[in-house]
Amino acid sequence: MKIKLYVILLAVGGFLSSCSDHVYGPALHHSDMAYMPKPMSMDSAKSATYLSGGVVVDFSNNLSDVLTSGQLNISEAHTFQNFNLAYGGFTSLGNYENYDLEKDNPHYFKNKFFGAVGGRLSGNFFTNLDNRTDFRIIGFEAVYSHEFGDYARFRRAVTGDPSFYTDTRTDLFTGGLTSEIVFHGRRPNTQMGFRAFVGKTFGNDNIYNNTNNNYVSYKTPTVVSFAYFLQLKQYFFVVEGGTYVQFRLGVKF
Repeated sequence: MKIKLYVILLAVGGFLSSCSDHVYGPALHHSDMAYMPKPMSMDSAKSATYLSGGVVVDFSNNLSDVLTSGQLNISEAHTFQNFNLAYGGFTSLGNYENYDLEKDNPHYFKNKFFGAVGGRLSGNFFTNLDNRTDFRIIGFEAVYSHEFGDYARFRRAVTGDPSFYTDTRTDLFTGGLTSEIVFHGRRPNTQMGFRAFVGKTFGNDNIYNNTNNNYVSYKTPTVVSFAYFLQLKQYFFVVEGGTYVQFRLGVKF
């Protein structure tokens, strides 16, 4: 019994000591992607403007802190023969809520404001399978974002302190490949689509690969996300997820 108790105490001690490391990355790291709608090949209008607002919920590197933000997106999309293209901008305002740092830590905080602005670009090569389905065989997506606010200043302030691993970048560029299928639903003026994205955030991600901390398994170089798109007449809804969850409502002009 004493031996079992000793083993348990050692395991608990090891767990607590491993949690003494604190890893902080950019607010939009691996959550900067957002699905960009585009007209289908059989639509009468081959160009459209999409305006949407949404909520994004993401977990930090330590899996305990939570980032919640509101996002406003606007994009322009054009569909040509067997190719489409969309481009646009966005702004994001949010809150980083701390559950990891204890109150006795000199860097303790309850929450930190963050914001971001940026632009997105997306394109697909597609084939029309029938009169109601576009198979967007392969495509690309890219996003640039610039972060500002209290959380970015906090990362710079704790850089170099023992047990803190920080990524102080405020400018991120993420890009990758997509595959997507979009089809008209049974109801008139209804469209639905599914998209898979695989890519990476370019730049120095060394802190996430540091073998001296225990949070390396969460933020990996590869970004994977999935999206579901639903459009009813001129209104649309998007739910998207990877290491984050995003819900958006919008209107098509």
